[in-house]
Amino acid sequence: MTDTLRIAMAQFDFPVGDVAGNTSRIAAMIAEARDEYGADVVLFPELAISGYPPEDLLMRPSFLADCEAALREVARAATGIVAVVGWPESAGSILYNSASVLRGGKVEATCRKRELPNYNVFDERRYFHVDPDGGSCVFEVKGVPLGVVVCEDLWFPEPLRDTVRAGAQLVLVPNASPFERGKHAQRDALLAERTKENGAALAYVNLVGGQDALVFDGSSVVADADGTVHPAAAAFTDQWLVVDYDVAGRRFSPVVWMDDGDESMDALAWRAIVRGIRDYCAKNGFTRAWLGLSGGIDSSIVLALAVDALGAGNVTAVRMPSRYTAGLSNDLAQEQCDALGVRLLTVPIEQPFQGFLEALAPHFEGRGPDTTEENLQSRTRGALLMALANKFGGLLLTTGNKSEYAVGYATIYGDMCGGYAPIKDLYKTEVYGLAKWRNTVGGAPVIPPGVIARPPSAELRDNQLDQDSLPPYDVLDAILRRYVDLEQSRDEITSAGFDAATVDRVLRLVRVAEWKRHQAATGPKVSRRAFGRERRYPISNRYPA
Repeated sequence: MTDTLRIAMAQFDFPVGDVAGNTSRIAAMIAEARDEYGADVVLFPELAISGYPPEDLLMRPSFLADCEAALREVARAATGIVAVVGWPESAGSILYNSASVLRGGKVEATCRKRELPNYNVFDERRYFHVDPDGGSCVFEVKGVPLGVVVCEDLWFPEPLRDTVRAGAQLVLVPNASPFERGKHAQRDALLAERTKENGAALAYVNLVGGQDALVFDGSSVVADADGTVHPAAAAFTDQWLVVDYDVAGRRFSPVVWMDDGDESMDALAWRAIVRGIRDYCAKNGFTRAWLGLSGGIDSSIVLALAVDALGAGNVTAVRMPSRYTAGLSNDLAQEQCDALGVRLLTVPIEQPFQGFLEALAPHFEGRGPDTTEENLQSRTRGALLMALANKFGGLLLTTGNKSEYAVGYATIYGDMCGGYAPIKDLYKTEVYGLAKWRNTVGGAPVIPPGVIARPPSAELRDNQLDQDSLPPYDVLDAILRRYVDLEQSRDEITSAGFDAATVDRVLRLVRVAEWKRHQAATGPKVSRRAFGRERRYPISNRYPA
């Protein structure tokens, strides 16, 4: 038995559906791990060949056949090193979420995931099965017994316990675990608990990159057999991670390992959204982005995020003043674009808005102005923004936040126009907090302090403020967190001290806005319960609370 094993962990993005590209990259990376880093073992994330989550691509027989052929091709590259590679394994009509051990140019063994998550964003039981005859997966490298458990398996005691009982002293854990605020601490506590329980060391590699509404943070980690959890790798960063494993001590020492300089919740949330924008654009063929810039907090933070993601030269802001737009709004939009080096277009909406009013005047005769005219302004802006993106190319970013989407304080086909919603999973109070944090890093403020200081307003009528229509945001967001994120009932929320009439009003607004959310653009998940695939409520719904 050797004294030391060198483990290389591939914390990289493996795009969904890019079977050919992933295959060639994995084969090249196996050679790199062997030749450049001298690794004995190289570990790839969960379902690296297909990308994660492949969703209904798994229903296509041709896709599964391509993945199987890809695994055989990758196996041929595994000479002079052992590789562990994740892929969707088709066994007739049965499909497994598997990771195969590749050695000597062949598939030596295949380990099948035992615990299939079917909650929040996960619906693996729609596609995969658990092998009733599948045991633990243990193999030797230089006389050292290694095991494999896949992602969710680690969150249950039995898979790791059984693998250690089968002889493994070092267990490899391929993962595709999406980011959410506060998850790192929970994961590290679990790793410490599992290693102490079983006396085995763990090497945990996680996928990195944006995939539609999901953003995978990487943040891979190793844990010694005594429960010591080493600092996590830098989040949202593609990188090789190389460690030496001391067999006698069952502990790791880093060889190549870049960890995080700032693991605060705000830093990670900002980087998650930036990575989400960048990868959504790149994976869907967009090189530039557009957004409407109002001089308010939401559009200002989206502009700063887009510039961090794509570069100032690839972002265009559009100022669209109306009869109700304050001079300060125009000035703040200009100030931010000047500071960031972003091109700012000015497209007044008065003329097209007036045209709509004149066209509708015979039909609206005898009826006073109401939210119809307010929404019509927003829809005028949406049509103009979409026209610019269509004509010149690029992705229109929409600027609504989670508070607005929750209660429907957003105009469908208006300010909800766009293909990606960067702050869709941030409550308004979180938007302010994140803006203040961003202004403390990287030199000069990227969001004008005047934007942060002014009261929020849609500016769709004279002297309008958001809190004319909504409870104060600190109250609104506190209720929404309990109802949306924690799924508390009306009685639980009121018993916590919130005014009953306010709670009833907010819960009603959430229910009646469901149809809008079903049509909303996708955006990066950063919370434990994001709108979209993680919270799937019926539009037609009579349940009272």
